Amino acid sequence: MDPKLLELLVCPVTKGPLTYDREAQELISRSARLAYPVRDGIPVLLENEARTLTDEELEQ
Repeated sequence: MDPKLLELLVCPVTKGPLTYDREAQELISRSARLAYPVRDGIPVLLENEARTLTDEELEQ
């Protein structure tokens, strides 16, 4: 994920910052407790495509 692109992207739900999880290929919104998939290098920032983060994942 291009760091410049990551600076511009925000969570569509909270408008808060996103962090990139390279291993899982996901953009993480801690405030919304959601993980958005990155498919073929393209972030899919749709709430219905995101998965809910567990408490354990948020503690990391």
